[in-house]
Amino acid sequence: MMASSETKGALDGLVILDLTRILAGPTATQMLGDLGATVIKIENPKTGGDDTRGWGPNYARNEDGSASDLSAYFMAANRNKRSVAVDIATPEGQDIIRRLAARADVVVENFKPGGLVKYGLDHATLCAAHPGLVYCSISGFGQTGPNRERPGYDLMAQGFGGIMSLTGEPDGVPTKVGVGIADVMCGMYATIGILTALRHRDQTGEGQHVELALVDTQMAWLINEGLNYLTSGELPVRRGNAHPNIVPYDAFEVSDGHFLLAVGNDSQFARFCDVIRLPELAENPDYTTNLARITNRLALIEHLRPALLGWEKDALLDALRAVKVPAGPINTVAQALRSDQAQARGSVQQVAVEGIEGGSVSLLGNPLKFSATPVKYQRPPPRFGQDTEAVLDEFLAVKPLK
Repeated sequence: MMASSETKGALDGLVILDLTRILAGPTATQMLGDLGATVIKIENPKTGGDDTRGWGPNYARNEDGSASDLSAYFMAANRNKRSVAVDIATPEGQDIIRRLAARADVVVENFKPGGLVKYGLDHATLCAAHPGLVYCSISGFGQTGPNRERPGYDLMAQGFGGIMSLTGEPDGVPTKVGVGIADVMCGMYATIGILTALRHRDQTGEGQHVELALVDTQMAWLINEGLNYLTSGELPVRRGNAHPNIVPYDAFEVSDGHFLLAVGNDSQFARFCDVIRLPELAENPDYTTNLARITNRLALIEHLRPALLGWEKDALLDALRAVKVPAGPINTVAQALRSDQAQARGSVQQVAVEGIEGGSVSLLGNPLKFSATPVKYQRPPPRFGQDTEAVLDEFLAVKPLK
């Protein structure tokens, strides 16, 4: 359900100058835009804008049926923004960016470290000119360190940061997560950093440089597996869908497919064993406690497999839910996004787009729910450069460059 246009967002009045592209930076700036900030997205007229505009094969279609510049990938991270075409490699473009920065509360960029110095648009230059400015830099490996010059791609961050060594089947190939999770999580950390710096700015008048890297943030969300290694010195291993600290916690086969089981404590395990008609397992000292089940993981799983194959998925899920044992389906993307739960929670939003076939596009909804300042979907993902004249006129009172 769309929020009322009369309700102001929590970040209403904030101006974000967005010099980012691809996914990590755009994720952060989209979040700020969803919360009410004005986001001015700068796009390079020489390249046709953000690289992801061309990352098909799926595009919103123009009214004549041709592919638009709104790829599904681009739309995933660029709603609630205004697109301004400016070439920062030119003196005129650099002047426009500096003048927009003077009007902004936040600048966000994801150029290679040092890449904006030659244009005079780096954090040191702009923050010196505007002491209250919050300037956020996102890169692959950070502004310092021996790898600072390496390009930052999600795949490389997942590989370097350790998550791929934990993902996949035990005897399979190290596997990346199915979406650009290193980029997305870096964008989320960036959002937190920006909001924290704004809080400091509002209290002291002082802006600051917020700096983060895909690899740093990816290592930060190794969470329990990272701590398992730091605590024991033992390398975590790939376990497929299994859990290193909880057993049974995995995907299991039944007669008509697979289901998920997440037994979180010993009483749940006892109830699970009753349902699948193996109550003796819960009384066996080898399996009574979670620690014992971890120690005897392989033997326990061999007991469970044949018993589970005698069940149909829906019947087993109903039986387990009835006794409050956590279990669930493995939905396809279509099943997830079309589910009653997704509909009830606004997980998919229809947003009007002028000139697009059908007059609207479907977007993934923002999961944040606010009682006073709800998320709004006021602006669809923009066509390339569509707001150039309006933004320059509103903020700088100049005509766009020809």
